[in-house]
Amino acid sequence: MAKKEPGSYGAGSLTVLEGLDAVRKRPGMYIGTTDSQGLMHCLWEIIDNSVDEALAGACTHIVVTLHEDGSIEVADNGRGIPVDVEPKTKLTGVEVVLTKLHAGAKFGNSSYNAAGGLHGVGSSVVNALSSRMDVEVDRNGHTYHMAFHQGHPGVYTDEDPQRPSPDSPFKKTRKNRPTELEIIGKVPPKRTGTRIRYWADPEIFNDTAKFDYEQLIDRVRQTSFLVPGLKITVIDERIRETGDVDTDVFEETDVKQAQSDPVERIEAETEASENPAKIGLERANAEDAQEQAQDPQQAVAAIPVVQSADSGASVPGHRRVEEFCHTGGIVDFVDFLSHGEAVSTVWRISGQGTYHEETQAVDANGDLHAQKIVRTCDVDIAMRWTNGYDTVLKSFVNVVATPGGGMHVDGFLQGITKQIRKTVEDNARKLKVNLKDPKMKIERDDILAGLVAVVTVRIAEPQFQGQTKDVLGTAPVKPLVTRITDKQFAELITGAKRGYKEQSARVLEKIVGEMHARIQARKTKEVTRRKNALESASMPSKLSDCQPGNDDIAELFIVEGDSALGTAKAARNSAFQALLPIRGKILNVQKASLSQMLSNKECASIIQVIGAGSGASFDIESARYNKIVMMTDADVDGAHIRTLLLTLFYRYMRPLVEAGHVYAAVPPLHRIALAGARKGEYIYTYSDDELAGRLAQLDAEHIPYADDIQRYKGLGEMDANQLADTTMDPRTRLLRRIRMEDAEQANDIFSLLMGDEVPPRRQFIVDNAEDFDRSKIDT
Repeated sequence: MAKKEPGSYGAGSLTVLEGLDAVRKRPGMYIGTTDSQGLMHCLWEIIDNSVDEALAGACTHIVVTLHEDGSIEVADNGRGIPVDVEPKTKLTGVEVVLTKLHAGAKFGNSSYNAAGGLHGVGSSVVNALSSRMDVEVDRNGHTYHMAFHQGHPGVYTDEDPQRPSPDSPFKKTRKNRPTELEIIGKVPPKRTGTRIRYWADPEIFNDTAKFDYEQLIDRVRQTSFLVPGLKITVIDERIRETGDVDTDVFEETDVKQAQSDPVERIEAETEASENPAKIGLERANAEDAQEQAQDPQQAVAAIPVVQSADSGASVPGHRRVEEFCHTGGIVDFVDFLSHGEAVSTVWRISGQGTYHEETQAVDANGDLHAQKIVRTCDVDIAMRWTNGYDTVLKSFVNVVATPGGGMHVDGFLQGITKQIRKTVEDNARKLKVNLKDPKMKIERDDILAGLVAVVTVRIAEPQFQGQTKDVLGTAPVKPLVTRITDKQFAELITGAKRGYKEQSARVLEKIVGEMHARIQARKTKEVTRRKNALESASMPSKLSDCQPGNDDIAELFIVEGDSALGTAKAARNSAFQALLPIRGKILNVQKASLSQMLSNKECASIIQVIGAGSGASFDIESARYNKIVMMTDADVDGAHIRTLLLTLFYRYMRPLVEAGHVYAAVPPLHRIALAGARKGEYIYTYSDDELAGRLAQLDAEHIPYADDIQRYKGLGEMDANQLADTTMDPRTRLLRRIRMEDAEQANDIFSLLMGDEVPPRRQFIVDNAEDFDRSKIDT
């Protein structure tokens, strides 16, 4: 044979990958990555298959179990994977689904009208990328079992059948030989379902791949919103609950019920509620059920404790269990996603339309041919505006999340943008919009600020961009969603629909306010840097700025009142300390609209001087000062002013608070003048308790002091040296840094204390009147 020349290229250079070998060779094509994201994607593929059964009306309960050995099990009470022989391949339905790419019941219209897994590669890909996969199917009164190793069917010999392992000896089924399903038990004739347990292959996934429990819970909760009535239970055997819980709240019947098969339990609950006549059938099958219960391989992992997703309680020492079931659909979902004060209630848009699509259909001979069919698209949208500026927009196709959006989201945004612009133009005078000004035009970002929306569509055989299904690509969906949104949203935003007039007015006012904020932000960006700011005549004349060139250490003192300003000017170090006086209490921005805030002179001055913009356009890198210090009197009015300032910072300049750039000055309340040998020395105290303690200490040490102890009523009573030593000089002053450890909790507190609703605030005062801690205030 002739020697092969280096670099030669011929047919012998070609490699043909058959079956699932291509998946193992190029896993990124199917699951995106081989890190944590790909690991989670495998789980989504299995869960989505069970969810598709729920969408088809055949499944009411899904149980996801995280085993201690790292394997994951997904069980459902759907119809079960077909166990009969597929005519073309001569293989059982279980083997076809789990070993053949692009095989399944979702390529036609007979079994699934709306499904998420449409490429027919989900389960088979997970199988290929697993070191072991065990499948159990309940159908026809039997439980069928089949095992796989790296996608190949065969038989494992486990030392302990109750503790299967991917390291157990495995015998692969011979190539091109059908693998018969093993019948391992009996079940009641009416019981159906599928249980898939798999071990991710460490040869495929890298060392950084980790399972994210919180991501799983978020996904499961999300699915329970999108499929009303579907119960999903997550069992984590890796973590034991050890918190102290009053076990009396768990009735004996609950414990017994929790120890039963969760799929069997949910079937019994559902049938009892929907059709009481079926209860007799369950009792008639009691003997079969008892036989099935005696076989340990027939049951999904027993739940040792019932835990509600809302209760947060569990029996100590038991594995973690969370259960989700919602009946309100995406309206409840939007309510769950909403934070802050609501500008509107949850608005609902729903409808149905049809479109034509040309697709490839399989004929009786197994050949593909073009076929033009009519598709039906169900549209369901829920939305709400809040007083914040963050946007929460989630979209789904057949309950599969599309984080990249797609045609359904484009259609929704096009519909609401068109109607909002039209309504603003029709009400320009009322909304104080100058239509002659080309800058005063509503942009999409103005509409999205504070919007919480869930956009869902259900269609047969959607076209996704890639197996990861991040973007919907079915083009006819966009005009269909636009038409439905355009018609129904017009009635809501114009107030034509009964009960929406006041809400639509608030929504329009907010959107117009966002437009003004965006325009104002552009103006403030022109004066963000110190050089430009000093040369600009638009800076507030009352600003006493510091010298340029010290941006890294520059400090802005927001001073209460003009009297304190005079003392502060003499006390400051003008090289890096700037002063901005405010007159009394600024506008309560929690109650005011965005346009009212921007028109307020004090608020606008603060935003302009800091120079980083406001709201969604805030850029902390453009801030002209490293520290923002609120310097107010140490009394109730001063505390109120600080609260109003913090509300402004939190609502419109939140990154400043989150990054720890906002401070509160701590001026003293008292000055003790020492006498005798230490005459001319002073001791400052910051509370009445501290004053009493220091006086007692001086008396005990026999240090004389003047009886006339000065009590400062305000900053203006200090001279420059006193103010510098106690409040402004970095070497001797005391500052309080304002932090935002939990932004959402802080937002709730701000809304409670500074919002429009008086009864909750009154109740808060009543409830906390007895729990009073003087150390938490300044006096």
